[in-house]
Amino acid sequence: MSAATTRWTPSSWHDLPAQQLPEYPDADQLKQVLERIAAQPPLVFAGEARDLTEQLARVSRGEAFLLQGGDCAETFDAAGADITRDKLKVILQMAIVLTYGAQMPIVKVGRIAGQMAKPRSSPTEVVDGVEMPSYKGDAVNGLAPILENRIPDPTRLERMYHHSASTLNLVRAFTQGGFADLQRVHAWNQEFVAGSPQGQRYEQVAQEIDRALNFMRAIGLDIDRQPTFNTVDVFTSHEALLLDYEEAMTRQDSLTGDWYDCSAHMLWIGERTRQLDGAHMHFLSGVHNPIGCKVGPTMTPDELLEVCDLLNPDNVPGRLTLISRMGVDAIEEVLPPLLTATREGGRNVVWVCDPCHGNTITSESGYKTRRFDDVLGEIRGFFAAHTTAGTVPGGVHMELTGEDVTECLGGDQNIADLDLAQRYETACDPRLNNAQSLELAFQVAEMLRS
Repeated sequence: MSAATTRWTPSSWHDLPAQQLPEYPDADQLKQVLERIAAQPPLVFAGEARDLTEQLARVSRGEAFLLQGGDCAETFDAAGADITRDKLKVILQMAIVLTYGAQMPIVKVGRIAGQMAKPRSSPTEVVDGVEMPSYKGDAVNGLAPILENRIPDPTRLERMYHHSASTLNLVRAFTQGGFADLQRVHAWNQEFVAGSPQGQRYEQVAQEIDRALNFMRAIGLDIDRQPTFNTVDVFTSHEALLLDYEEAMTRQDSLTGDWYDCSAHMLWIGERTRQLDGAHMHFLSGVHNPIGCKVGPTMTPDELLEVCDLLNPDNVPGRLTLISRMGVDAIEEVLPPLLTATREGGRNVVWVCDPCHGNTITSESGYKTRRFDDVLGEIRGFFAAHTTAGTVPGGVHMELTGEDVTECLGGDQNIADLDLAQRYETACDPRLNNAQSLELAFQVAEMLRS
């Protein structure tokens, strides 16, 4: 039975092969946890997901640009107000730079309030001679390399729900309660970013925005009463890896009768779980959220068209986002035929560049890291490929943090191999820090202008 022919219900994915799912030792405990989660309120609402679909439809036509960013893997210990605020702050800064530089609306989507599970290349690892399950995110098991800590624990799913709810409450409070007010644009420039070359460039943009706001006041506009100037929409997203949890969070919309996965506004399928006959593709084909799918260098044009038809059979603009993650050395050769296939096939898709996952290396000192120049180079290749194919470069999908970490090499800070150990704090993959993220935003704004 294939994903395309299986009749869809929220639970029909159980009939199909599923990759990367945890093996819980106690099935009854898992069942009880999922029943409690299913009885909880939704984290997001169907109308909000439809709003995001409409905004992504504009992106697909080249009328807006998608900025999607956040942690590789959120942790239970890093879900407080300060960390959430700083993550939002750097996303807002990047959006201001992109909006001002490209004169284009920016659709803001965070990898936030649910990005707590990660696929791994191997189900186990050996630590100090002991084989144990690999860490798959705080929603599954613990990071500390202790055998008992690595056993998948279903109660962590319930913790993920409550942590996601509290994080989402903070996001709503910050974005709707005055923190995102354009009149606070200077306050978003954290001290350690303000001292960087990119922070100084940002201050110049902030001053220009101040002048524009003062002009509007001078001609009689009461910008304090205009929501456009003091609130902002930031949508949530995560990889839909843990299908038991996603099923428990799926609700039927009372207005339309359609099913929505109410764990996030947008869900995506990773490179390791995008099998056409697999459970992940089938599950996400049936919910009406906007959906993303990672597209790696092994994807063929014919397979890509099958992905489009499975996930977006009605060819709805804004429904499907294709997230290319090719690596800097492969993108200009591999991506254009895929772009041409969707264009010539008339598929309505948003094309987004993930320049992080294809450029992960191990440094001489043993840290998993990425070079800023490789990340930037893949984005340049992404834009060049779209120029070649005559298609729309729709956005960027970044692993980043609002903290002053040292996890990626290079950038204006010239982070070197020996610097990585200073503040290497990620639970899984390396993230661009706040200054590197802002530097990237200026570079992308210049690409959009040209």
